[in-house]
Amino acid sequence: MDYKSEIAKMLSGLAGMSEDEVCLSVEIPANTALGDFAFPCHRLAKSLKKAPNVIAADMAAGIKLSPVFDRAEAAGPYLNFFVNKETFAENIISKVLEKGLNYGGGDDGAGKTVVIDYSSPNVTHEFHIGHLFSTTIGAALYRFYKFLGYRTIGVNYLGDWGTQFGKLLYGYNSWSSAEQLEKGGADELTRVYVKYHDEAVRDPGLEKAAREWLLKIEAGDACARELWWKFRNIYLDKMEETYKRMDISFDSYRGESYYNDKMDAVADELREKNLLVESDGAQIVELEQYKMPVCLILRSDGGTLYPTRDIAAALDRMREYGFYKSLYVTDMRQNLHFAQFFKVLELMGYEWAKDLVHIPYGLLSLESGALSARKGNVVLLEDLFDESAKRILDIINEKNADLPDKESVAEDVGVGAIVFGVLYTSRIKDLVFSWEKALNFDGETGPYVQYTHARASSVLVKSEMLEDGLEKADYGSLTDDESFELIKAIGAFPDKLREAADKYEPFILSRSLVSVAQAFNKFYHENPILHSKGTVRAARLELVKCTRDVLKTGLGLLGIKAPEKM
Repeated sequence: MDYKSEIAKMLSGLAGMSEDEVCLSVEIPANTALGDFAFPCHRLAKSLKKAPNVIAADMAAGIKLSPVFDRAEAAGPYLNFFVNKETFAENIISKVLEKGLNYGGGDDGAGKTVVIDYSSPNVTHEFHIGHLFSTTIGAALYRFYKFLGYRTIGVNYLGDWGTQFGKLLYGYNSWSSAEQLEKGGADELTRVYVKYHDEAVRDPGLEKAAREWLLKIEAGDACARELWWKFRNIYLDKMEETYKRMDISFDSYRGESYYNDKMDAVADELREKNLLVESDGAQIVELEQYKMPVCLILRSDGGTLYPTRDIAAALDRMREYGFYKSLYVTDMRQNLHFAQFFKVLELMGYEWAKDLVHIPYGLLSLESGALSARKGNVVLLEDLFDESAKRILDIINEKNADLPDKESVAEDVGVGAIVFGVLYTSRIKDLVFSWEKALNFDGETGPYVQYTHARASSVLVKSEMLEDGLEKADYGSLTDDESFELIKAIGAFPDKLREAADKYEPFILSRSLVSVAQAFNKFYHENPILHSKGTVRAARLELVKCTRDVLKTGLGLLGIKAPEKM
């Protein structure tokens, strides 16, 4: 049963609103003493010409209450609803048992395509901790939308073109060799890239030398193109190993290089539409009236720029996918870039430009300071996951040394701890990574949620060993505070998932999972499960199964494994 819809049916006539409008307005109070659901009456003050508190009182007196609610009370400007706990328990548990690991999913996005551009690293240095935000946020949103019935397209828009490759080719030809590359692979290329930037500080002329190598690549020079392609694939192969550990794959790897022969058409179209203006030899689109700097389309030497490629890519994606939305998950320092090229597409007459969404995020740093691939002070994701898995294995050896397949569990928990740590904070906030916080089994962390899932799984395994059969569940036995809070947390999961998708904020789902885990552990400690009897035990075991399934589903949507034993 959809309780918000029940409230909408009762209030629509009284409020003079559609049922959909009422549904969108219904809230879930943080303080359960104020009710299980609440309808704010502020917005009705103007239309009904009454104070919100008077409207709430009138509604409380005039409402014909559905039997799934015990009562409705006015509290200031709110009309608060208190559910019938036994009916609520039966409704939620029955729904979860029916849907299993599909609970919370749906066909919301039927017939709609969402394209998500995420991760998208520059392939001139190895995959490092600075890529975590884009990769984990984008992958989570990809799973959310897919679970909600959208056709979802994940695009890894590789940074496989541009000045950075000119720098890398210059560095390789100056300080490396085929033998060193064969031996060192991606590590050797990273050494060269860092050395280039160190040397460029002392010799500004290296910038011109790198530009000359880039022009060779762009002109199709055979030697330059061969090295470019070789370097690109060395880095990409190494990145694929890390993507595999994170259980991430993409539907498209079209990087910047794919659009090399498609950018002239962009410039031509801008000229035809009288949008392109010459400025000091460069070709620009003026955006001053929109309170933005000019958008550079072509450099004075004829070279292309990021906006040119991104416009070409957006046009390509719309032609191929006919998207409902196209999302770009990049850091907030690129806000202006996206605002500019979105506006240029709008000026070109593409109505769908409004469906392009930039999803910015803050900066990620270590407790020891900021990160810079150019300076070489980065932590590779591969090394970060290795260290996390090692630390978890040390904890397992200390607390549960006989755990079967403990290395695999340590990998799942170690990688999961890193991913959950990133997705537990609003994406726009800067994050300082801390081992102590990420690997805590008692805090609001990935290991805590995973351990709770394992605890619920253990209870269910043990229940199969009981000699007596289970009777029909007595949902009236689940009306105590601990049981009911757990049921409410489980019942909120579908709405939290949709809110996370709508707001592009995975942390909303992460925190929902922590709420379920915390509520379960209180329920577990206050209510005997295996030692209870008959209909009471049947009800409690059903609630345990619901908890296990919701935690497994939620963790999976975040890209985190759910071990059965820990």
